[in-house]
Amino acid sequence: MARGDGRLNHDLMPGEKGPQDACGVFGVYAPGEEVAKLTYFGLYALQHRGQESAGIAASDGHKILVFKDMGLVSQVFDEGALEALQGHIAVGHARYSTTGASTWANAQPTLGPTAHGTVALGHNGNLTNPQELIDLLVAREGMAKRLDLKGGKCTDTAIVTALLGSDEYDTLAETALELLPHVRGAFSFVFMDEHALYAARDPHGVRPLVLGELPGGGWVVASEIPALDIVGAAFLREVEPGELLTINDEGVHSERFAKAEPHGCVFEYVYLARPDTSIAGRSIQAARLEMGRTLAREHPVEADLVIPVPESGTPAAVGYAQESGIPFAQGLTKNGYVGRTFIQPSQTLRQLGIRLKLNPLREVIAGKRLIVVDDTIVRGNTQHAIIAMLREAGAAEVHVRISAPPVQWPCFYGIDFPTREELASVGKTIEELRQYIGADTLGHISLEGMVAATQQAEERLCTACFTGQYPMDTPVNARHLLLTQRAEVAG
Repeated sequence: MARGDGRLNHDLMPGEKGPQDACGVFGVYAPGEEVAKLTYFGLYALQHRGQESAGIAASDGHKILVFKDMGLVSQVFDEGALEALQGHIAVGHARYSTTGASTWANAQPTLGPTAHGTVALGHNGNLTNPQELIDLLVAREGMAKRLDLKGGKCTDTAIVTALLGSDEYDTLAETALELLPHVRGAFSFVFMDEHALYAARDPHGVRPLVLGELPGGGWVVASEIPALDIVGAAFLREVEPGELLTINDEGVHSERFAKAEPHGCVFEYVYLARPDTSIAGRSIQAARLEMGRTLAREHPVEADLVIPVPESGTPAAVGYAQESGIPFAQGLTKNGYVGRTFIQPSQTLRQLGIRLKLNPLREVIAGKRLIVVDDTIVRGNTQHAIIAMLREAGAAEVHVRISAPPVQWPCFYGIDFPTREELASVGKTIEELRQYIGADTLGHISLEGMVAATQQAEERLCTACFTGQYPMDTPVNARHLLLTQRAEVAG
């Protein structure tokens, strides 16, 4: 049965797909606890990181059982499914596809055999050397292992799961320590066998991953701190770039598989991460407020109200209002219950477009000069529709302020930006982009202002989507390669 994914059908709102992160991951080792239910609530806190599918694997020390399906966490699981997932170790995953199609076969955690049992793996990020990994798999295991990737399982995660099945080593930790230096790109892995939980983060630490401790004993790893909070776990620290954690009845054991070369994703601060989390010691809410204040200093304008595009533009709008002294107001109301529709839209509904998600508060904005704060312009269709809607509702002027620089380059590390040809800022001056979206004025935060708001050194951040300067070797087109591999093994 088709299930909703929490986002509007793009046939209904063409061009409205914003930047999507690859996934949210969660893992727990907690004897005596209902680990499946802990994982369910942990994934609930990470739902913003992936809305296409969800899954949980659990081990009772003898076998691993996996339950996964398409849809939101609340749609995939019920009491019966969670009751079936008995054990003391669990791994959970909420997915948005960046490589591999959005199908049940590509839902995670992935499951595979090892020399001594089974491995279940969840992955946040995107790998950039899938061909090298496939060649490594064939060299080690032969063509038969490569054919195991057929049947729709064409993700980079499936390749890593197959490689973790090597029988050359006595433990899964030994296999992982040998394999991980060969893996390129962005990865925060949470995986398990029948007896232990494991977590690993790529040497650049592109995607976040944190470690927490449960009050009654036990350990949790998750993409973001709010997933620890929701299950009552105390935040201990971030998993270090280039670090592998093994968590079992002896506690937490740390080993390093690569030297740390931090390049955390700056877009986590701008948009991806929840405002109530922290990355590298910096509050995301505080960073976004400072981005708004910087915008006000860099791009001042006379106006009556500052309004956000909810919800992602709200902290920066508050910061802009604080710095400028212009009153903050909610000028757009958001429908919090919009989910994907499988009903074919009429032409009239297509023309209504953004109104299914946002609607103006006419009594607030009529006759007012507005500063509208948003986090990014991707294709520009959203901003064009919002500005037209605000003018129709009586806005006297609409000044757009964006809390990120112009997005000009694709992301190969787990954010599904469009191609360069689809990015509104590519090939346009700021004035041409202003005309395209229909604003009276348009201002983006500077790269320097955005970086300063994170309180991180620029050399410790990945800013490639804004600058084209990638922290690793120029990656291959992993999506194209994996789809080609899928076609080959299917044939």
